[in-house]
Amino acid sequence: MNEILQKPWVLGPAVFFLCVVILLIVKRIVYGRILQWAQRHERKFAEAMLKALHLPLIGSILAIGFVILKGIMDLPAGWADLYGKALQVVLIVLVFLFIDSLIVQIAMGYDERIKMIRTSQGIVRFIIHAIVLTLGALIVLAVLEIPITPLVATLGLGSLAIALALQPTLSNFFSGIHILLDRPVEVGQFVRLESGEEGWVEDIGWRSTRIRLIWNNIVIVPNSKLIDSIITNYYLPVQEMSLLVQVGVHYDSDLAHVERVTCEVAKEVLQRIPGGVKEFDPFIRYHTFADSSINFTAVLRVREFVNKYLIQHDFIKTLHKRYKEEGIVIPFPIRTLDMPPALQALVKAPQTH
Repeated sequence: MNEILQKPWVLGPAVFFLCVVILLIVKRIVYGRILQWAQRHERKFAEAMLKALHLPLIGSILAIGFVILKGIMDLPAGWADLYGKALQVVLIVLVFLFIDSLIVQIAMGYDERIKMIRTSQGIVRFIIHAIVLTLGALIVLAVLEIPITPLVATLGLGSLAIALALQPTLSNFFSGIHILLDRPVEVGQFVRLESGEEGWVEDIGWRSTRIRLIWNNIVIVPNSKLIDSIITNYYLPVQEMSLLVQVGVHYDSDLAHVERVTCEVAKEVLQRIPGGVKEFDPFIRYHTFADSSINFTAVLRVREFVNKYLIQHDFIKTLHKRYKEEGIVIPFPIRTLDMPPALQALVKAPQTH
């Protein structure tokens, strides 16, 4: 039994398993306590570094186990060299995984301060992954002594073919970057598209932007379409906005009285209904002698776009009731027909059968 246990092909895996298990237990205890300390004392950078170290630490423990296994196992020279190269590649991959995760953790930690990160985390993550992992792949190729120049030329031709095949996808990707930098819209803002859809921007991804409509459905707009569309952003320059309501009164109305009553109703509605700007003084502006009425615009103020629906609804109801009480008439459309005398006589003539 002892002779069997002393054989390298039995002893090596046993020692490998034992070392890995012990190191994983130590890692779990020490790593967990340090992470709790960083979170408790709000050490953001230390917390980001520890989270980035999680996967590389596990990989490093396995690499240590394989190094010990290599020392116990009696490998041929060729296999030993290959084993060493593989460990080098693994260590390089673990280092770049750590760097990639650390940069992502740090970048995401600034999402509340930097709007560009907050509005499109998916694009930021993709760019970081692409840059860091590409550099890591080039270093791995150099370690393996694989010539990079022919590979770069081949990749250049392949990239051209892929770019032509994926032209719409790439167009959406670069449009997403343009939206990210130019910031015509941001997550959380209420917008209306040229095609008529209006709602809150939920997410700006690398291919499309998601907009949640008022009735809670999601519209997915390709970034290339969004960047070429005329967009009304109701949060720029500020969320507050004017609410314009068109009204018409009879030609016999006392216009000064109409103005006073309308402004009183508008002020009362803004004070009573949530979303109204209470400190705003509503006003009206007469603008048209229409066919059957004198038309004017009542101007109110709301906190944001969606508040206008309820306030406009209540304002019209309250104004209609108050006009009845004050004797102010909102006329029906009237049309006068002018007929030549001969046609009038024909119309007035009695019908005979």
